[in-house]
Amino acid sequence: MFSILFICHGNICRSPMAEYIMKDMVARRGLEAGFEIASAATSREEAGNPVYPPARRKLAEHGIGCAGHHARQMTERDYDRFDLLICMDRANIRNAARIAGGDPDGKIRLLLDYAGRPGQEVADPWYTGDFDETWDDVTSGCEGLLNALL
Repeated sequence: MFSILFICHGNICRSPMAEYIMKDMVARRGLEAGFEIASAATSREEAGNPVYPPARRKLAEHGIGCAGHHARQMTERDYDRFDLLICMDRANIRNAARIAGGDPDGKIRLLLDYAGRPGQEVADPWYTGDFDETWDDVTSGCEGLLNALL
């Protein structure tokens, strides 16, 4: 079983998009039993909030639902619980490592490293307004991650 936690700042745009895109990819291959997939924030700002409406609409355009999602902050225990903690940008990496008390096992990584774009970040559509670009980046990263794990 592979366990993956996707991480962004607020857990209402990028990381839930990654969570539900990856869940969809895994389900389409009939591999649900082999994966635990979740998402979390490095901040408490959006705790309890659903997926941001434009992100929810972008997922729905592709037939992917995200009902029932409520933003939550990452905890120190998540580091032990998940095999990989996949971040959207370098600030997420720094904050996730701070919350986890470090990254001794090298589990905290950037999503776009799996898309053949090492060091590149998924831009936050909360600020850019470009949910199409976020969809493309997250989808590429999730495809690469799933291929790497399989």
